[in-house]
Amino acid sequence: MFNNESPKLPKPLIVFINQLQYLKRSILSVLLSLPTSLLALLLLLLLAYNGFYVFCIYLPLSKPLPAPAIFSQGNLAGESVSNWVPAYVSSSSSSSKISSSVMYVVKEENAPMFLKTHLPPLHNPRNSLVPIPKFSLQRRRRIRKHKRKLKSLPPEPKLSLFSTRMREFFAGNSSSCKVRFFMTWISSKTFGKRELLAVESLFKSHPNACLAIVSNSLDSGKGSQILRPFSEMDFRVMAISPDFDYLFKNTPAEAWYHELRTGKVNPGGVSLGQNLSNLLRLALLYKFGGIYLDTDVIVLKSLSKLRNVIGAQAIDAQTGNWSRLNNAVLVFDKNHPLIFKFIQEFALTFDGNKWGHNGPYLVSRVVSRVRENPQNPGFNFTVLTPSAFYPFNWSRIRSLFRGPKDELHSKWLLAKLRHIRSQSFALHLWNSQSRRLNVQKGSIIDHLMSEFSIFPNSSASSSVKIE
Repeated sequence: MFNNESPKLPKPLIVFINQLQYLKRSILSVLLSLPTSLLALLLLLLLAYNGFYVFCIYLPLSKPLPAPAIFSQGNLAGESVSNWVPAYVSSSSSSSKISSSVMYVVKEENAPMFLKTHLPPLHNPRNSLVPIPKFSLQRRRRIRKHKRKLKSLPPEPKLSLFSTRMREFFAGNSSSCKVRFFMTWISSKTFGKRELLAVESLFKSHPNACLAIVSNSLDSGKGSQILRPFSEMDFRVMAISPDFDYLFKNTPAEAWYHELRTGKVNPGGVSLGQNLSNLLRLALLYKFGGIYLDTDVIVLKSLSKLRNVIGAQAIDAQTGNWSRLNNAVLVFDKNHPLIFKFIQEFALTFDGNKWGHNGPYLVSRVVSRVRENPQNPGFNFTVLTPSAFYPFNWSRIRSLFRGPKDELHSKWLLAKLRHIRSQSFALHLWNSQSRRLNVQKGSIIDHLMSEFSIFPNSSASSSVKIE
């Protein structure tokens, strides 16, 4: 009833199947004959190939990638730090699903005026999806801080205006200008009674002197009102705004000041005005020659016979040699080589974070090196003892403002006053320590204010707070 015979396959197909079975048995026999380590290596290679194929990223770049930009100190030397702002680039999830940990910097030639992109710029680093290194944020904050300090720099006046005014001021008073004095006032504070007392004492001891106060704030209508009483009494005084480019030209300070303005020099935490005053006094003496005085120095006697001198602030009790100099009073000829050394040291070793590093400590360092090398030609100068300009150290300055407590104290004050008058050319009041002290009646300062004031009742009243 039923036909149990299976259908016969074509002969060529049966031959092909037999060949495949033979090939399979051959391959298996070969693989089984191989060492186990070789089989494991083949499996690892197969896994590596599959992993590479699955996780590789194809970058849709039609052009070869340019060489990565190299940000080195040499590449950035000619650029202004004030104009540098680090750029951060990120892509939104909607624009592309491809991400990469490699960042390329591409210089696009013939760049279009408007960038064709839909990616929003990341102005706030905290909103960025790209991790921003901590040092980049710190550098940005430091640059912003430097820019705020650089804004305090005075605008540069015309070169010819400064040089012409200075030349006319000194030349016009050549017959009566026996001594040239310089002061600087780079401060936002008011030119008050303390500073006016210094000017009065200067003209009290040098009625034929010429005083140039280099200051932006005093070279104004308000400044003219402050100095008008001196002019009305025929004292030769002038306030003039500084021209740093002119004063620093052809000195080591020229390159330093350019780097300061372009943000390549860190102004530091110490007042930039104070450090500029330290440099400005040196440039004035190097360009013109004369006598520089701080605005908290009371002149006690004529300085006209002094030449190329600097005062010691402290003496080593064991050796008898000076241990520190000060730059509140400087008397030097024009183009003196020691002043040039001071300027050079300022430009090479400037540190805006150390108080005194660019002032008293600077002149002390340079003079120490010059004295150690007696072969230096032309360095003719004299270091005066502390009694010349600094008879009272800053730690004892308060005693000058105190009145007599009793008869014994009164005798001590009078004896000290006579000693100062006889031994000292000037008295430094250490403004940072004594600015807020009241002048008590009968004190040494009270006597000096009465003696060296040239205006009636200007600074001789008792219990006056010097501002």
